[in-house]
Amino acid sequence: MIKSMTGFGRGHNVLNGRDITVEIRAVNHRYYEFSCRIPRSMGFAEERLKSLLQGKINRGKVEVSVLVSNTAVNDEQITLNTEVIRSYIEAMRAAGEQFGLEEDLSVSDILRIPDAFTVIKTDVDEEQLWEDVRSVAEEALSRFISMRETEGERMKADILSRLDRIENWVGFIEERSPQVVEDYRKRLYDKMCEVLKSKEIDENRILIEAGIFSEKTAVDEETVRLRSHIAQFRTMLESAEPVGRKLDFLVQEMNRETNTIGSKVQDIEVTRVVVDQKSEIEKIREQIQNIE
Repeated sequence: MIKSMTGFGRGHNVLNGRDITVEIRAVNHRYYEFSCRIPRSMGFAEERLKSLLQGKINRGKVEVSVLVSNTAVNDEQITLNTEVIRSYIEAMRAAGEQFGLEEDLSVSDILRIPDAFTVIKTDVDEEQLWEDVRSVAEEALSRFISMRETEGERMKADILSRLDRIENWVGFIEERSPQVVEDYRKRLYDKMCEVLKSKEIDENRILIEAGIFSEKTAVDEETVRLRSHIAQFRTMLESAEPVGRKLDFLVQEMNRETNTIGSKVQDIEVTRVVVDQKSEIEKIREQIQNIE
């Protein structure tokens, strides 16, 4: 099953007193590129997240966002610096007595005292926290992959319909090519009759010239290769492995064969088909740029 390189997945859960949200988004990229936005205190989990995704995502520019907020767990402990507060209060009271000021100290005054409180980070069970984040990340990853697969199926259906059209045009070219040679033979015969003003024309010479023209304009090899590329294309679209790069190579080869046909066969009908065929190949190429 082919997958799109673009996608989005979101996971959310409240586990062990923490509200955890993980979002995964990706856009097309030639290789696998990972970036992560995560709380500074959880830096230990970044490499683990990268490894978790790397086994499931082969190509694309991937960004992971992790949000963690406490709901029933406290990772910080606040202590009161009583000696500091006592010193400030004694100093303020002394100033009040010295300058005859009324004492009106309140709790809000104490809160404004520098260094009145000390915030101590408590020990966090990193393994438990990682397991909680991992379970939410796997939920986001599952939705992310599902979205990629859905988009991939849509792209596959579009590409297959274009391959059918190209294959029909290849059939037209194969049928048209002998007629092009026959038309050339008739034009050559008529031209020689006009120049020589006689119907006594060397038929062997006409056949030789037509044969040379036929060799120059033969596109049998190109149409056979085109059919082979189309068959390989269909097979790869059913593959469970990432095939984006292989499909890109096939598209280049299909475009090469089509250009060769256009340069060989100087026929208005074939030229029109070649133009349409190149347009369809370009649309397939655009789709492939977003296939994993």
